[in-house]
Amino acid sequence: DQALDNDPVRAGYFLEQVQQLYLVEKALRENQADWEKRLELRQELAVPILRKLKSWLEENRKKVLPKSPIGKAIHYSLQRWDRLCRYTTHGGLEIDNNKVENQIRPLALGRKNYLFAGSHQGARNAAILYSLLGSCRLNGLDPFQYLYAILTKIPDYPISKIDDLLPCHVRLEKKN
Repeated sequence: DQALDNDPVRAGYFLEQVQQLYLVEKALRENQADWEKRLELRQELAVPILRKLKSWLEENRKKVLPKSPIGKAIHYSLQRWDRLCRYTTHGGLEIDNNKVENQIRPLALGRKNYLFAGSHQGARNAAILYSLLGSCRLNGLDPFQYLYAILTKIPDYPISKIDDLLPCHVRLEKKN
């Protein structure tokens, strides 16, 4: 996007290809595809776009100045290519980290307040708690109900099975 002013044709092409990848993801969401179907359709629809885009990047890398905005964008993309494509190898992965960004936004807004956590350990404990509560929301759990449920179980719970108490494994009963 930042290279549009420098080289609108190349930057525009790249952004169009990325848009095609996001359209595949949008269709998967709209059809509520499970992980297996997401993987299958990504392999069928997204991987060919990515292959074509990588070839385009490699070809155009030779045609632009390395220090130009488009040159830097091409270099950045190729340096991280395997990581950029990883979402196509597992249906449970997302194309981007927007969900995580949205979860941590409240933390970023209060960052100055966290300077006063009292100690490094206090800040670490707060980070663990925020991660746990964010995981509750991502798994559709009410954080208060989750904490109540696990804090009542944990005193007698075997340490070897403590992972079973993580939000991704807990199912809470709905209250009427």
